[in-house]
Amino acid sequence: MSEKNNLLVKLENGGIFKSSKWLVRGVSLEINKGQIVTLIGPNGSGKTTTAKMVLDILSPDEGVMKSFTKKVAYVPQKISIDWTLPLRVIDFMQLTSKLSQNEIIESLSLTGVEQLLYNQIHNLSGGEFQRVLIARAVAKKPEFLVLDEPVQGVDFNGEIALYDLIKKISSTLNCGILLISHDLHFVMSATDHVICLNGHICCSGTPSAVVKDSAYIELFGEHRSKTLAYYQHDHDHSHETDGSVVN
Repeated sequence: MSEKNNLLVKLENGGIFKSSKWLVRGVSLEINKGQIVTLIGPNGSGKTTTAKMVLDILSPDEGVMKSFTKKVAYVPQKISIDWTLPLRVIDFMQLTSKLSQNEIIESLSLTGVEQLLYNQIHNLSGGEFQRVLIARAVAKKPEFLVLDEPVQGVDFNGEIALYDLIKKISSTLNCGILLISHDLHFVMSATDHVICLNGHICCSGTPSAVVKDSAYIELFGEHRSKTLAYYQHDHDHSHETDGSVVN
């Protein structure tokens, strides 16, 4: 398949102007099938705003956004649930779209939590709930998936397991993924291209190149750049939902 046919979304010099100021400006990016692109930056840097442009939720006030697929899924940073209501995983999976039981089981199996099918949502751990959220998003086999801070509220070991999962999803479904994170901690192994934002693109490139860039160091600190855990190793094992290793 040609590179042109692999292209899913393309944003050219995108910007959003609101309340007499630019929330983000001059952002260009492309995402292809099977590629993971990560947006990093501090709070208020324009990461979610950029994602909403790419998702066509916000129309850019400047620049051009082009989408080449309609098979899109989005896992937001926050989701409102009344945790007092009795709600099983199988019911939660069907809240926003009609899914067959086979589709539900297949997607839960992909994210490693098929055993939770009849569990109550309020009894899930942070990592288990994030896997269910991702399973719901990938149940219809999207070509393009946006994950906004997918490890929020997940413990250290759970972060490792979730980033392993994100890479597995990209590989299994051959979908393009836009991953939003506040920094590069443990994102390294799951990312092909990094874009560092602070209202505009400060730097971009491979993870190893970005952490050495002066703009990244200025934004996150030299200590952070030097001590960043790359987490780049060959996997001869897998991780459970809690991050523990299975040989």
